[in-house]
Formats: sequence, structure tokens, C-alpha cells
Amino acid sequence: MPSPETFDPIAEAHRQWSARWPEHADHMAAVTSVMRVQQLLLSRIEDALKPYGLTFASYEALRLLAFSRAGSLPMGKMGERLMVHPASVTNAIGRLQQRGLVERHPSPDDRRVVLATITQDGRALADEATTALNQAAFGLPDLTTAQAAEVTVLLRAVRVSMSDLAADVGADPGGGSPGSGPASPR
Repeated sequence: MPSPETFDPIAEAHRQWSARWPEHADHMAAVTSVMRVQQLLLSRIEDALKPYGLTFASYEALRLLAFSRAGSLPMGKMGERLMVHPASVTNAIGRLQQRGLVERHPSPDDRRVVLATITQDGRALADEATTALNQAAFGLPDLTTAQAAEVTVLLRAVRVSMSDLAADVGADPGGGSPGSGPASPR
């Protein structure tokens, strides 16, 4: 892990904003902080998944399939649940299929629908990678469980304010709310 920075560019930007647009400085710093934390977390997650040959996107796809009742979901539904563009799902599933971790086939109910199905090898790898991510506390090892739950609640408020979900949709301050990632088969 690199050493911590001795200069905080976000604090400096906040200072500059406060001098010019003080009524917007806190919002600018909040957004900039979220964006930087996203970069840092993605780097840590990708490092934890590297030994398994997975990116976070491919891990999420595997985990979502593993959580589904039949181990199979329509590709379009996967995009909705993972909150990504359909092309991203197609690319991730294609790479996983090349490794024998998933299979693609037409739905028996509607041949226009393509299903992705996790294989036994895919389940095993998803379980191994999940163990690694759990051991790494999903990149937040220095946060307590209560702090992680608080972050989830605060970010949920942002999601509600941006119409990502309704305020009354499954709020669980413990972080297990519907829509909080691949752990929920939605």
C-alpha cells in the first residue's frame, strides 16, 4: 500500500471553493471525496481479486448468478441488477464463458432471451473470491462494522436524493439493503 499523501488536494479544493463559492464548497468536497474513495476501493478490490483472475465486474456477475435460485439469469436482468450497460454484461459473461465459469444458452421459455448460467467451477471460484474479499473487509479493514453501516446509510441518502431508489425501499442500516450490490438477488 502506498504511503499516505501529506497534501490533501480535496482540502485545498475546498479552501479554494470556500473563498469563491462558499455555499457550494461542502458539496464539491463531498462529491470529490466519494469519487476518490471509489478509485481507492476499486484498486483494493481488484488487488484482492487478481489471484483469481477476476475483475470486480466479473466477480459481481459470478456472485449474482451464484445467488440466483437456479444459478441462471437472463442477461438483460443481470444488467439491471448489476446497474451496468448491457454491453458490459455481455463482455463480462463472454470472458467468464471462455474460462468455463459460465455458459450461455437460449431461454427455454423465450428463445429471444439469452440466459447466463454459472458452472460448478464458477461457483467454486466465486466462493473462493468471496472469502478473499470478506477477509479483506471489502477494502475497508480499518472501518468498524458500525462505521461501514453509517457510510452505507449516508450514501443511501444520496442515492435516494438522486432518484436511484425510493426512500421506502428496503432500508437496512446494516448494509444488507436491496440494491446494495451483488449480495442481493433482487
